[in-house]
Amino acid sequence: MPISEAVLSELRAILGDRLSTGESDRELHGASETFHRAPPPDAVAFPLNTGEVSRVLKVCNDNGVPVIGWGTGTSLEGHALAVHGGLVVDLMRMDRVLEVRAEDMLAVVQPGVTREALNTELRATGLMFPVDPGANASLGGMASTRASGTTAVRYGTMRQNILALEVVLADGRVIRTGTRAAKSSAGYDLTALMVGSEGTLGIITELTLRLHGQPEDVAAAVCAFPSLTEAVTCVAQTMQLGIPMARIEFMDPMAMRAINLQMGSDYREEPHLMIEFNGSPDAVRANAEAFGEIAAEHGGQNFQWASTLEERNRLWAARHNSYWATLKLRPGATGVVTDICVPMSELPGAVAAAAADMEEAGIPGNIVGHVGDGNFHTLMLVEPGNTEEITTAKRLARRMAERAIAVGGTISGEHGIGVGKRDLMLDQHGEACAVMSAIKRALDPNNIMNPGKLLPDFN
Repeated sequence: MPISEAVLSELRAILGDRLSTGESDRELHGASETFHRAPPPDAVAFPLNTGEVSRVLKVCNDNGVPVIGWGTGTSLEGHALAVHGGLVVDLMRMDRVLEVRAEDMLAVVQPGVTREALNTELRATGLMFPVDPGANASLGGMASTRASGTTAVRYGTMRQNILALEVVLADGRVIRTGTRAAKSSAGYDLTALMVGSEGTLGIITELTLRLHGQPEDVAAAVCAFPSLTEAVTCVAQTMQLGIPMARIEFMDPMAMRAINLQMGSDYREEPHLMIEFNGSPDAVRANAEAFGEIAAEHGGQNFQWASTLEERNRLWAARHNSYWATLKLRPGATGVVTDICVPMSELPGAVAAAAADMEEAGIPGNIVGHVGDGNFHTLMLVEPGNTEEITTAKRLARRMAERAIAVGGTISGEHGIGVGKRDLMLDQHGEACAVMSAIKRALDPNNIMNPGKLLPDFN
């Protein structure tokens, strides 16, 4: 049911002209990066502070209006689609870095601050915020989806890098979770509960983030391997030996072909690893040499070192642009994207099985991944509206997830659940899903917070 004029009037009294029912704003906030689709929301709100968010949620809760949080809109599993209509709350105007405490190695930010904007603010401090999902995502969105990325193998995911949150609950109450202390054993860990809850329990309006020192020295390289199995086995052995990698990324031949076309590079169309080492000059050199020996044992060759900041940025831009570059290999295509995460010992088999599935099904696509922590991604290229192709790709994605569960892994290492993987939650969590639903009922009894996402059912 569309939002009534009476409710829209209440919301306009709070937001003024920062409540939009215009078609362009609604369409913009009804888009998805992948094949997931839904009608646009009924309206879009642009709050400036926590107080406005609180008042908006109270009105929506009193009137049963669905509320969907919005950051940069770069999530991949349809997290921000208004599948039941309602109000999208766009938090990108709440974009201030509120405080940087260099001596405590923390920063306090509003949810609309992007990771790149925060790191620009931190340049003079010698500190950085390392979590890097590729897209210049908002930090509120990154918290809501428990994002990670290329640097998680060394610095952890958003879960390890958030100390405290301010959250507005469905009924408009504002709570603070966590503290600025390095650790706490006082009560339930509500910060961890909110991180990764995908906007189904509340809207994050402030984050206290853990910062890290900028490394003294950095070295990055890319190298080719004769086969997918050799490349991934090299990763597993590297991690098992405890070599401290800052990043170690896998790119399959299709991904390399795509970035060659996109960036004018001349990488071999073979499986590649992209690696980075951080630390003191001596440590970086020693770790690079140790990795080189392991890579040589697995046929690694054609090392190309990126010694300057410009070269390193170009190297990682290639990795981060692989999604859009691969889409261009099939003009007009959209992507069925999935990711899984498995124990390191299971990684070579899981990657090989995914590649074999796509080849057998005749679905063009690539495999890339943050393989240093057992996480890889597939992008399958399908024709928009082609039900047969989309169904086949979704079937392959489900098989990858089922294999991950069978070896003690997870249906998603970082993309999250959204609408795309709801039907797999019971497979992974079983009766624990009922506990999640009980928490949801306790905090959001009217089910207004991002309904239709994450949980397989809500009664």
